[in-house]
Amino acid sequence: MSEPQNPQSPQSPQSPLAALSDHAARLIDATAGATVSVKVGRRARASGIHWRSGVIVSAEEILDADDDIKVTLPDGREVAAALAGRDPSTDVAVLRFQPDGLATAPTADAGTLRAGHLVLAVGRHGGAPVASLGMVAHVGGAWHSQRGGTIDTLLRLDLRLAGGAEGGALVDTNGRVLGMVVSGPRGRVLAIPAATIDRAVDHLLAKGYVARGYLGAGLQPLRAAKQPGVLVVGVDPEGPAARAGLLVGDIVTAWNAAPISRVREVIHRLGPDSVGQSVDLALSRGGAAAALKVVIGERPLQ
Repeated sequence: MSEPQNPQSPQSPQSPLAALSDHAARLIDATAGATVSVKVGRRARASGIHWRSGVIVSAEEILDADDDIKVTLPDGREVAAALAGRDPSTDVAVLRFQPDGLATAPTADAGTLRAGHLVLAVGRHGGAPVASLGMVAHVGGAWHSQRGGTIDTLLRLDLRLAGGAEGGALVDTNGRVLGMVVSGPRGRVLAIPAATIDRAVDHLLAKGYVARGYLGAGLQPLRAAKQPGVLVVGVDPEGPAARAGLLVGDIVTAWNAAPISRVREVIHRLGPDSVGQSVDLALSRGGAAAALKVVIGERPLQ
């Protein structure tokens, strides 16, 4: 009886699983050359992506201070980085540093992903690359974060982030960086797509922050929903709403003819592009219909 052939012998073709494994390792090696480890003070490390020459992006929520930021490069050197700006609404922070020949990440449109596509989350913990292999669990359209930021594509991932990998790169099977991996609500792993990051980077490099629209009115849902709208419970005396004549007790029922039924609908309309826009508000004031024109201001920095 002949002995079974050794599946790893030189005469045997490489198994599909081994080919996948080797391909994943090559992708990780290539992407890790454009990733850094980020440390703020003595706190735990996270990852960052060398997005443009001298510009690193990382997850805003993990950078709890603005100074004493160090990044560890792929060759093990630790260098200082300065915070150029942060945008909590999209979870993007931008750091500046001296790249000294460090490669930048090749980015691509995250809209090419579909549920079921295999992806890698690649980061760096200290001097070593870290990675996770998983699958795209869900792809959706543009969505709004809890802080009012517009995220171009909803990307939920079925993978577990390695220690220190948050803020690292989402990589497809062609080695393209499609976004940044972050921790979402209820332990889910999400990705901020490249298009959103590019937009945030442009704003943060120019101004140090992403401007948000400002109405200058405190709003709350109607307790007895006999009519659609949100109740005005406070007005900034120096804000756009006060200048337009909005009063406490008014009910905002429509924004540029679009019905309003929740406070979040107003927050979503106060994005960066809303600053300076003239908006027609439909109101109910003392049971009678009214209308105001408001020029949206820029939200004051906290």
